[in-house]
Amino acid sequence: MLKPAPNAPVAAPHDHVRDIHGTSVNDPWFWLRQRDNPDVIFYVEAENTYWEATMAPAALLQERLFQEFKSRIQETDMSVPVRKGNWWYLTRTVEGCNYPVHVRRSSRDDETSERVIVDENVLSDGHEYFEMGILDVSPDSNVAAYSADTDGSEMYTLRFRDLTTGDELADVIEGVVYGSAWSKDSQVFFYTRPDDVWRQFQVWRHVLGTPPDHDECVFQEDDQQFELSLDATRSGDFAIIHSGSRSTHEVHVVDLAKPLESPRCISERTAGVEYSVDHQQGRFLIATNLAAPNFRLMECPIADTRMDAWVEVLPHRADVKLQGVDCFETHFVAVERASGLPRLSVHFLDGSDRLIEFDDDVYDVSSDSNPEYGATTYRYRYSSMITPDTLFEEDVATGSRETLKRMPVLGDFDPATYQCRREWAVAHDGERVPIGVMWHKDTPLDGTAPCLLYGYGSYETIIPDQFSTFRLSLVDRGVVFAVGHPRGGGEMGRRWWDDGKLENKINTFTDFAACADHLAANRYCDPARVAIRGASAGGLLVGATMALHPGKFRAVVGEVPFVDVINTMLDATIPLTTGEWEEWGNPANEPDYHWMQRYNPYENVRKGPFPSIYLTAGLNDPRVQYWEPLKFIAKIRSLNTSEYPVILRTEMGAGHGGPSGRYDSWRDEARVFSFLLHELGIVD
Repeated sequence: MLKPAPNAPVAAPHDHVRDIHGTSVNDPWFWLRQRDNPDVIFYVEAENTYWEATMAPAALLQERLFQEFKSRIQETDMSVPVRKGNWWYLTRTVEGCNYPVHVRRSSRDDETSERVIVDENVLSDGHEYFEMGILDVSPDSNVAAYSADTDGSEMYTLRFRDLTTGDELADVIEGVVYGSAWSKDSQVFFYTRPDDVWRQFQVWRHVLGTPPDHDECVFQEDDQQFELSLDATRSGDFAIIHSGSRSTHEVHVVDLAKPLESPRCISERTAGVEYSVDHQQGRFLIATNLAAPNFRLMECPIADTRMDAWVEVLPHRADVKLQGVDCFETHFVAVERASGLPRLSVHFLDGSDRLIEFDDDVYDVSSDSNPEYGATTYRYRYSSMITPDTLFEEDVATGSRETLKRMPVLGDFDPATYQCRREWAVAHDGERVPIGVMWHKDTPLDGTAPCLLYGYGSYETIIPDQFSTFRLSLVDRGVVFAVGHPRGGGEMGRRWWDDGKLENKINTFTDFAACADHLAANRYCDPARVAIRGASAGGLLVGATMALHPGKFRAVVGEVPFVDVINTMLDATIPLTTGEWEEWGNPANEPDYHWMQRYNPYENVRKGPFPSIYLTAGLNDPRVQYWEPLKFIAKIRSLNTSEYPVILRTEMGAGHGGPSGRYDSWRDEARVFSFLLHELGIVD
């Protein structure tokens, strides 16, 4: 165990009473929201100094772990080239460089024809933080639109590069976020902007070669609970403007052959109806939950997109969730979820279909880059907890499958050294909760092993049971690794989300605790040596589970944790708040307030012994404000009666994703692992 350094920082409490629905709650650390207050920055820096002092005994282990990570990774590497138009595109990584280089070739295997599109290492020079956003090459292959964020705020600067000459164009646009689409003539570019609370709410049109102040807003979403996304169809014929809340969607399209025309609505929003749109051979394909909780696929002609004109293509299935479709000229691939596992099925225009099948008990599969509309092969990635990421290309008609690349794992890695399994915990109400479990074959499953349990459990997001080279450093030391899939995620279809949000949110945390209990009861681990880890909403998961089940866990890692739910959801000026009400509830409504009170981590902290705690924050984080983990750690430390370390590390120049460069992110992972190994009693 790490010994807490002396003189832990103390954030002075100042009364701040919240009166709502007949209750009064004092929030003595509310003042830590004052970003411009020197006392706040002083306290943040004091926590960082304390973190460093407490973690000092782990410095050698951190370095050893970092070197282990590096030793398994082929640092100089390249992706498999992918064809788009007349060019083959790929990315390179170079040993010693933090970021990838994006290049293209005139033929797949001709390295002499290779030309650099964007070198992220050059763009990042002089910046503590760097993150690439858009990288979108025009249909005529002559211009690359690219954007970059240099402080972690997720606000990007958009630029354009002439790929024939390598020159930067004069067009520079500030304040851009995600999503893009080019017109068919490569002269018009569409992009999105956020509002004051970082909600993507506008789509703008830029004509190449004109001043940015001449750009036009072509669509604006005024409903605060709706957010936009923007993309082009694989056919290149339409830009899709998707406007959605957590429960209701509306789609507009722009004909990219007529980019100066206004967007056209597919079907006006209807409360509770979600739908997404793609284009194929004179029709729109529409995945929707209309009379179909697990979604079904519909079609309509381009000229008549009224909901009444939608005709079913794939029916609703109670045991299969339709997650989306990839449309091609002669077929489409349905991305589905069944029995808690992903799958792919190919459907042809003549009505025939075939399933792309996998045999493993626990695995992950996902679509890869398939930019060519006329392609007759399909690329997808496969991995399991013990199988490195593998890129396959399959002939969609014959099923002939080629392995294009398996992620190299250097050193003496042998998949046969490890085992993985699907387990099912039983929740308080009898629901079966899936768990992916991995361990080294020499680790005895006799109830003595330490365990790290990871989870998320929100937004219908699926945490894949996939491979990680980093994780080997834990499992090789005898740690059993597990991923719990509590309700609130999307692993078991739409009902899994419905049963783990709003008034049912408490199920997420009791399910996660049930996963820990199941692993201990089945002798995968020692119940006194279980650590839990989660990030963002997963930080809420571990924070709430810890608060609701004091004494159950030996250590808790919460990265940028969303732990001050009620105060954040009461403040519509905080980025992204209003769009979250359909996930968490709006505490301004009394029923919502009371169910949120049951689990809200910050307000459920009670005096007593806490486990070892490691939290992180990002000062520029627009998604989980830095003060949430800051307040949480201050309150825990004021009430803690144990001698375990309680520490917080804040990235002063980064945001939600932590450090941006690959070496910096590896070092960050080494810090977390060194903490966990110390607290679980495994020190080299």
